[in-house]
Amino acid sequence: MKTGFDNEKYLKLQSEHIKQRIGEFGDKLYLEFGGKLFDDFHASRVLPGFAPDSKLRMLLQMADQAEIVIAINAADIEKNKVRHDLGITYDVDVLRLIQEFQDKGLYVGSVVITQYSGQSGADQFKTKLEHMGIKVYRHHCIEGYPSNVSLIVSDEGYGKNDYIETTRPLVIITAPGPGSGKMATCLSQLYHENKRGIKAGYAKFETFPIWSLPLKHPVNLAYEAATADLNDVNMIDPFHLEAYGKTAVNYNRDVDIFPVLNAIFEGIYGESPYKSPTDMGVNMAGFCIVDDEVCREASYQEIIRRYYHALNRLAKEEGSEDEVYKLELLMKQAKINPGMRRVIAPCMERANLIQAPAAAIELGDGTLVTGKTSNLLGASAAVLLNSIKMLGGIPHDLHLIAPSAIEPIQTLKTNYLGSRNPRLHTDEVLIALSMSAATDPIAKKALDQLPRLRGCQVHTSVMLSDVDIKVFKKLGAELTSEPVYEHKKLYH
Repeated sequence: MKTGFDNEKYLKLQSEHIKQRIGEFGDKLYLEFGGKLFDDFHASRVLPGFAPDSKLRMLLQMADQAEIVIAINAADIEKNKVRHDLGITYDVDVLRLIQEFQDKGLYVGSVVITQYSGQSGADQFKTKLEHMGIKVYRHHCIEGYPSNVSLIVSDEGYGKNDYIETTRPLVIITAPGPGSGKMATCLSQLYHENKRGIKAGYAKFETFPIWSLPLKHPVNLAYEAATADLNDVNMIDPFHLEAYGKTAVNYNRDVDIFPVLNAIFEGIYGESPYKSPTDMGVNMAGFCIVDDEVCREASYQEIIRRYYHALNRLAKEEGSEDEVYKLELLMKQAKINPGMRRVIAPCMERANLIQAPAAAIELGDGTLVTGKTSNLLGASAAVLLNSIKMLGGIPHDLHLIAPSAIEPIQTLKTNYLGSRNPRLHTDEVLIALSMSAATDPIAKKALDQLPRLRGCQVHTSVMLSDVDIKVFKKLGAELTSEPVYEHKKLYH
């Protein structure tokens, strides 16, 4: 895969910039972390060369100076809000994040439950965490937030919140997802620190939009595509333009809230340390792009993938037409169309030819491989086997798994496990292949090709089962599907 981003430069430049910001404020910096601290696959897709754990690795360079506070909204606990990319609730994700950070060598100081108003679910979660030895704090709802600045910046506003005890100069505020109250947590802490005579500052680490790139740069358009369901809009920061005469890109929520945020800063400090929302940021990603064309093309492909994902959600009645319309508009702005995704045409041609579900994959060198539905295999399982044969230089007509080995699995599925579909899913095929690899060197050679599927593009003519979707995700392949079910049924 072509590289467009210098990850090592990013790690060095970003950590140095954060240390510089800590120094500007003196004793302590509260750093609001937007997006994902690790597993940032969106960034790695639109900035080829960006490692999904880059931000985590950057923090590890300052592990002795940093501690993490995880924020979660009490309302999200109460309604069991789910992270759709992981399929787990926000409260469960808090536990996952704590474990992941600790395993990586980062110190998690505490959890703060925001917008607390006596929710029983939040109380139960607090008790659960405390039994695990985790410190938990509560921040309350403030009437008139965020406009009633005089109340917010008072003992009846932020003053009623628990003061989060921290011990290190860099405090990372992160969360399971948006709307968790990260910024409010930072500002509440600034109020309490100021009351205690501690000089503390605030900054924001948001990878996208990249402020130093043009407003309609494909990387920034891809961010709008990723947040189409939230209806975020990139815009020129008017405060930055007025203060410095320079254009910088931010997004509507930060621009809209800045006058209020500025007033809160003035209420806490007497004056605001920032002239624009862009000033608050510390992101250096834009200075680490080494091949703009590679990043542009990667971003075009990301927008198209997001469009298909939105179509799929709409077909499943999980998404909205507005999200689809927003993505169609972004494609027009970027002057792209779905036909630019090379795997779509061969997939649909194969499906129309056989009048059955088909799949296609684009390998790293641009080779296109297709797969069709058969009595033994689903199309996604077939294209998976065909692609690793191609990568391993194995003849197409050679069976990697003997039909005699597949038939017992089909019998198990249909006769004993109640499945109506005898064809093997991708996970079942990989298990069968791994068993064959124990005694067959050719099957072993094919199995060894699986890591080479990371970053490959896949398209299917019908929506896949959750099992197949998860397998492609684990392999690192980028999947899109036509927004149609394989069978017309009332229940899927």
